[in-house]
Amino acid sequence: MRQYVVDAFADRIFEGNPAAVCVMERWPEEDLMLKITRENNLSETAFVVKEGEEYRLRWFTPGGEIDLCGHATLAAAYAISRFVDPDAEELRFQTLSGLLTVKREGELYSMDFPAYTLKPLEVTDAITEALGARPKEVWRARDLVCVFDDPQEVIQMKPDLDKVRALKGALMQVTAPGTGTEFDCVSRTFAPKMEVPEDPVCGSGHCHIVPYWAAKLGKTELTARQASPRGGTLYCRLEGDRVILAGRAALYSVAELMV
Repeated sequence: MRQYVVDAFADRIFEGNPAAVCVMERWPEEDLMLKITRENNLSETAFVVKEGEEYRLRWFTPGGEIDLCGHATLAAAYAISRFVDPDAEELRFQTLSGLLTVKREGELYSMDFPAYTLKPLEVTDAITEALGARPKEVWRARDLVCVFDDPQEVIQMKPDLDKVRALKGALMQVTAPGTGTEFDCVSRTFAPKMEVPEDPVCGSGHCHIVPYWAAKLGKTELTARQASPRGGTLYCRLEGDRVILAGRAALYSVAELMV
């Protein structure tokens, strides 16, 4: 089985979010996919099989299969367009979140994802204790989204991941206005329930974050910065109930798995 490790939302290797991509002729047993994912020990491993003119795409974390992953979708599109189908300008993926399309726009890969509808929640002491800081607002869809006024609170945050694990929501997204004029917002993503302490750049998280900041800032095009230690930049656009996420990618490795 051929496997590619791609740094997604990255201008060069060692930035952005690494994802492993296995492009296969047929589906292996689910247990094997989970073992490969745990052996890779990355936040996501993507498995891809071509079905007709489209691809079937599944994402696994070390904690199990998930329903949506942005950076591993970008990584899969990069690997396919570079090594499998270099003439493709658009790739169509059937996933647990429905049909996802990825278009090549120069150096960028542009992904069409569903936007989450956020519901407000109470700011609780449990959330404050878990994050070590009290958010101004808390929202929930698939994930919890905690909003702060000061970007430095997000950048310097050291949450108690055991306490984060006990909260509602699949992942914890923390976000604040951007620093300077380059970025509209900053964010970080913590995913202890998925056995991922911090996701370096979370595409599906921005399907929560972009609708929030688009409404708050009164604009539909945003440049977002994931302020993890690796860091990554996403070029985002809200189109109704869809979020367009674009970014670059860099190839880290190509391997042959002995399975």
